Amino acid sequence: MLKVGLTGGIASGKSVVGEMFVALGAHLVQADRIAHSLMQPGESVYNDVVRHFGREILNTDGSVNRAKLAGAAFGSAAEGEGSRISRIAELNRIVHPAVLRSQNEWMQAIGEQNPHAVAIVEAALILEAGAKNQFDTLIVVTCSEEQRIARFAVRQKLGHDEAAAEVQRRMAAQLPDAEKIKVADFVIDNSGSLNRTRDQVRTVWQELQAAAEKP
Repeated sequence: MLKVGLTGGIASGKSVVGEMFVALGAHLVQADRIAHSLMQPGESVYNDVVRHFGREILNTDGSVNRAKLAGAAFGSAAEGEGSRISRIAELNRIVHPAVLRSQNEWMQAIGEQNPHAVAIVEAALILEAGAKNQFDTLIVVTCSEEQRIARFAVRQKLGHDEAAAEVQRRMAAQLPDAEKIKVADFVIDNSGSLNRTRDQVRTVWQELQAAAEKP
């Protein structure tokens, strides 16, 4: 089985690329969805997050309001950088170990079902979490900053300036694309049309399949 990490900055198009790989036959899990399930009431991660960030991040039904949690972790531009970094690091310290364990369990299960499968984990913070060594291959998805902002604005229903500020705030907590590309095995440029991206995905898929079939 081939273990593949699929990463990239905010609104780069990781999920779109992931769906393209699934259509070709890959297995895929999203770290964001794992984290979401771990933050359900009753889970230990949920308890730790609420303990550190307060009940102000909760909805009236007790579930985590992800927008409020992001606001509490990333802070505002008016706050000091050190304070913001400290809170983001604290959130990552709580969530990342549990997500990584779940990812590994999922990949192990896929490998037991099919020794020649391609198992892809889509996650924004593979490198930031120090998880690169858990994968055989790393794919980085990139696009321009303006495209990130435009996509994020549509996704979150925000104006351009508000979206730009939020994208920049979140990107500040991630490694720059240039640093990710340096350690990538494959880079998919999602700046063009979907057909152009799909062509790149097909080319990479051929290589992934060949690697997964090796004894």
